[in-house]
Amino acid sequence: MIEFHPFNKLNKGGFKTIRSRMSKNKHIQVKGSVITVMAKNGIDYLSLTDMTTGFKEGSGLIGKWITNKNTLEYVGIWEQLNNPDFNYPEFGVIEQEAGVNRFIMSVGQWVKRTQAIGLIVKAGRYGGTYAHKDIAFHFAMWLSPEFQIYLINEFQRLKEEEQKQLGWSAKRELTKLNYHIHTDAIKQNLIPEELTPAQTAIVYASEADVLNMALFGITAKQWREANPKLKGNMRDYASMNELICLANMENLNAVFIQEQMPQKKRLVRLNQIAIEQMKVLLEVENKKILK
Repeated sequence: MIEFHPFNKLNKGGFKTIRSRMSKNKHIQVKGSVITVMAKNGIDYLSLTDMTTGFKEGSGLIGKWITNKNTLEYVGIWEQLNNPDFNYPEFGVIEQEAGVNRFIMSVGQWVKRTQAIGLIVKAGRYGGTYAHKDIAFHFAMWLSPEFQIYLINEFQRLKEEEQKQLGWSAKRELTKLNYHIHTDAIKQNLIPEELTPAQTAIVYASEADVLNMALFGITAKQWREANPKLKGNMRDYASMNELICLANMENLNAVFIQEQMPQKKRLVRLNQIAIEQMKVLLEVENKKILK
């Protein structure tokens, strides 16, 4: 069963692009005929069997078409240009036979005798005769010039839709990838870690180091010893979020000092606040990234 999706609105010719959830094949609709587009090795093949449903003689038209001498010349040239394994000598024999009243040819015979790749006979579900788009357009012209024009337009519409979908999917996947890279980096490098008892036991002479320890996990001296080639101090290399958090912590530390909170207790509390605020700032930044 083919499922019609809401976005598949009718176009100028009264035709619509259709997708089926039952298979990976895609479908286009032309003049009331639902035509399957099958991908094989990344190449599109259109169902000739589906294309004949709107014509009185039905699939019997495929046999008449492939028996036609002009058709054989066309598909023969196509195979020569696109198929390195094409049996050219056998094609020569077929060319000589074509045109005689008693000459009969089927797509299956053509494929078997010449090792053709432009036409496929498929059994089972979604079975029938399929052709490379070049050959399918030739068959459509043989059926009806009007039908061919609409078929080409609708097939082109399908390919444009696929490109748009591919572009959207690629951007979305890239966004997701960047999001994970970003959050992992934040978790590993920017969100402060909870201080250990040994770290909080240290008494700092400078209140600046209380803030440094709470946010960065190290003192100014420890940072200089770890980065002897860098100029300035650790705050010169802080991120915007870290500087915002640091400014908030400075105000809070002043309040805690006025409340006569012991330095060790203030360090623990400021460290907790730093962790909480950096998480909030991270969430805000992530929302901007995903928009």
